[in-house]
Amino acid sequence: MLKRLNLIGLTTVFCLQLAAIGGGPTPSAFADMPLFKSQTVYVPVYSHIYSGDREQPFYLAATLSIRNTDRRHAITIMAVDYYDSEGKFLKHYLASPQPLGAMATLRFVVPESDKSGGSGAKFIVAWQAGQPVAEPLIESVMISTKTQQGISFTSRGRVLEAVSP
Repeated sequence: MLKRLNLIGLTTVFCLQLAAIGGGPTPSAFADMPLFKSQTVYVPVYSHIYSGDREQPFYLAATLSIRNTDRRHAITIMAVDYYDSEGKFLKHYLASPQPLGAMATLRFVVPESDKSGGSGAKFIVAWQAGQPVAEPLIESVMISTKTQQGISFTSRGRVLEAVSP
């Protein structure tokens, strides 16, 4: 019992010392987060994947999710464009720029029946803001629950171009 109390005491002292020298999280830790005024983001999407020795296609529904992670400022989604495996443009998902409020989310769905994108489909998403903001989270979620087999997975976007303050 005495050894346990000593260990708790030492842990408490260590944590207090660590906090005193700045080793713990502080409110200013978020000040180091990179901010951006605009980005163009590549997001992989799989309208189908292949399985088995005969490479049978397994068709998937895909959802593109754009999440504004900034707590105070809106961003504007300028373009959401869909391309196939060969890089051929298929569809504009946005008719005009769309504001996305602080902490808000937009979604765009490619139905399971849409096989036009192929296994190498992708979205190109462009966004901008009036002031520097936290980077949005842009990802795709693919899912299918046909027959007795279900599959789902996600892909994160990759920044192609960015404007920092």
